[in-house]
Order: sequence, then C-alpha cells, then structure tokens
Amino acid sequence: MRNQVFIVIVALLLASCQLKNKSADQKKDDSAMHKVEEMDEKQQPLKALLDEKKTAFELRADDHKKKVYNEGIEAVENSGVLERAYKVGDTAPNFSLTNALGETVELKDYLKKGKVVLTWYRGGWCPYCNLTLHQLQEELANFKANGANLIALTPELPDKSLSTSEKHELGFEVLSDVGNKVAREYGIVYKLTDEVAEMYNASFGMEKYNGDQSNELPLAATYVINEDGEIIYAFLDAEYRNRAEPSEITKILSDSANL
Repeated sequence: MRNQVFIVIVALLLASCQLKNKSADQKKDDSAMHKVEEMDEKQQPLKALLDEKKTAFELRADDHKKKVYNEGIEAVENSGVLERAYKVGDTAPNFSLTNALGETVELKDYLKKGKVVLTWYRGGWCPYCNLTLHQLQEELANFKANGANLIALTPELPDKSLSTSEKHELGFEVLSDVGNKVAREYGIVYKLTDEVAEMYNASFGMEKYNGDQSNELPLAATYVINEDGEIIYAFLDAEYRNRAEPSEITKILSDSANL
C-alpha cells in the first residue's frame, strides 16, 4: 500500500514538473512571437500597416457604412481643399501654440535649429492616426540625424493631445490646434459630411476630443519646411487612410541636405 502511494506521489510530481516546463516554454514562445510581431511592425512600411487596417475595416463594415465613408472622401476631393492647401514652393505660415506643458512653441524658433517636419493628425480617436504617430516615432532618430525636428498638430483639446502623446511615448512636440486655426492658415481644413460626422461622434466621440461641434478636420497633411521657411515637400490626400511614408520623409531630408 505504501509503495502504491509513493508511486502516485512520484507520478504527480513528474506531471507537475512537466506542466511547469511546458508553461515556461509556452511563455518563451509567446514572448518570442510578440518580439517577432513588434519587429514586423517596425520593418513594415506605414502604407502596408494602413492598408491592413483598411482591409480589416472593409471586411467587417456593413455596406451602408462603407458607402457613407466613400461619399465622405469624395466630398473632400470635391471641396477644393487640395487646391487651397499650401504646396511645395510656398512660404509656410509661422504659428505660435502652447504645448500640453504650457510652453509656447513657435515655428520660426524651430526653424532656427534646422528643418521642420510638420504633420497633422485628426485625433487620438483615429486608429490610422495612431499607427502613423507610432511609425513617425520609429523614424524620429533618422529625422534628427538629417537635421530636422518633428512637430505634430491636432485639433483635439490639450488634455487629449497629452494623453495621446503619453500613450504612444512620443518624443516630439504634439500641439493642440484648437479650432483648426493654424490648419486653416495652411488651407487644409474641410467639413465632414453630416453622415460621416454622425458616425464619428457615435463611434469615437469626436466632438469631446475637439471640444466643439464644427465637424471640421484637417487633412492628414505633412510638410517638410527648410530653414528659410520654404515648403520643400508636401503630402496632401483626400483619402485620410493615406499618409506620408516616414522613410520617404527621411529621404527628402537627406537629399535636401546634399543640395
């Protein structure tokens, strides 16, 4: 009887050790998989990541929602905003905004240090914007290596922009352009269609982020501005799911440094 009890105890101990080893191996596998996924995300171009998210939306969204969104993009194209927007060769309007820490940030002060990559994002509620911010952060060292600083503007309120910056551990200026005042000077503001605005507010609470009911947003525009204040690169697109490729921005900065 004692021998049988001893055998059972030994069997249980062996089984427990096997489970622990299996659990440890599983954790290692999961950790390795997570690292691979992180590496894949870093290595993939931004366009590939945005296209993946767009494809996922197309698969899960109903026909009505897709129709409303597509009509919204067409409305932006027909609004004339792309024609009004500042372009390559134009002098970038100076601006002064207060960052989330209460410090005044002025474009001309940054231009004294070197070139500026100036980009707009719609808000922390926008998944395409969050992907873009992450990829810009990954490319930031290359911008700086080519003598440029990155500034991001958003119509969302300061506390929201601070939350977005902290969430994504951003190492560049994120400024609240409440009411799209600066975006309007650059000619990149457009009004959402009523149906798109209704969906954004219902799904994301856009009005709470922006603190107004204007239902206006900036294009997801990106400019590279040289030390003289001249725009040497401009990314403008009515399709909000298209964004400037960070590696392309680096190339523009590198090429301009060699002129």
